[in-house]
Amino acid sequence: MTGRPGRTGKGGGQASAGDLLELVRNGRAVTRGALQQATGLSRATVGHRLDRLFRAGWLREGAGGPVESPLGGRPSITLEFDDSHAVVLAADLETRHARAAVLSLTGELLAEHSGTLVIQDGPEAVLGELGHWFAELLEKAGHRATEVCGIGLAVPGPVDSETGRVVQPPIMPGWDGYDIRGRLARAFTEHTGAPAVPVLVDNDANLLAYGEQRTGYPDCSAFVLVKVSTGIGAGVVVDGSIYRGVDGGAGDIGHIRVGAEAQCRCGSYGCLAAVASGGAVARRLAEAGVPAASGSDVRDLLASGHPQAAALAREAGRMVGDVLATVVTLLNPGVLMIAGDLAGTPFLTGVRELLYQRALPRSTAHLDVVTSRLGERAGLIGAGALVVEHLYAPQRAEERLLALGV
Repeated sequence: MTGRPGRTGKGGGQASAGDLLELVRNGRAVTRGALQQATGLSRATVGHRLDRLFRAGWLREGAGGPVESPLGGRPSITLEFDDSHAVVLAADLETRHARAAVLSLTGELLAEHSGTLVIQDGPEAVLGELGHWFAELLEKAGHRATEVCGIGLAVPGPVDSETGRVVQPPIMPGWDGYDIRGRLARAFTEHTGAPAVPVLVDNDANLLAYGEQRTGYPDCSAFVLVKVSTGIGAGVVVDGSIYRGVDGGAGDIGHIRVGAEAQCRCGSYGCLAAVASGGAVARRLAEAGVPAASGSDVRDLLASGHPQAAALAREAGRMVGDVLATVVTLLNPGVLMIAGDLAGTPFLTGVRELLYQRALPRSTAHLDVVTSRLGERAGLIGAGALVVEHLYAPQRAEERLLALGV
């Protein structure tokens, strides 16, 4: 008797080895029998495709699972994604500071570094220095450069995800249209001697949202994160995927007009970021004689309980909350997370005051308004996850298996 026809994978044909890997990785099918049931493939075909994944080092056998047959018998052997065969590099750029890390394929930070890196110095210098950081981090983590399968980078500007280039970024002079992927790949090779690897680039708020949603809220089908630091931006994750809009501009709420007269760094007047960002609060504090030049200075003042900083942060939160009432009404998220330099009690209190006042009760009935769980590491974890999801997606995984000759 012949086996049942295999169910089609995402590419339209029978489920591939890449499709089987995805089923194991997301926990939907973690035994051979479960894979047969999920795909409709014969036992022999499942075995052949799993053998390719074993030879690539992408799968391993785990402990015995529950007995699959009601008649009893030996427990089935579970299958696990083997995250030891490669590592990922990730970096998160801010205006004057950056973080970089080596991560496992399941998101564990193996080595980490943070330091001054001024984005206004331009892409050539900044990305070159990141290559140097990566080489040192790999040595610290005890991994060879040839084990790196990809690099993820978070940047504080809108990104065209098809090209990896930033598009008219207000706070990244000299970066507009620059080939970030190519330069960072070359910097990695220059400093490690290893062949170039794939580089993925995305907006920082997007990757903060992606890291936080995957780590703390995997069952939330509509997740919004708002980062309030030098500027203001939002990341949106819908059904487990980043929502970017048609060309990467989704979530750029810092440039919504709020009727103020202050000039924004984008050149326009009245943008939300011009009056409610960490930079805007720092400017108002400086005008009042309080030493503050950036959002990070405001963060430090808030941490020390500075009353004037707290009052201004709460006022900024109210302005952001007014805008978020529209965002929540439009997207109906289950979680609204506040992150960045101002993400403390005063700002969050202001957000909640206006959000619940202006949004319809229907939009907020099942909404959790929270602050970051991962803190400063969220962008790194999101960037690493972006690389892994790209490289091990079914079609791409199949292409890589063929390139490996398995």
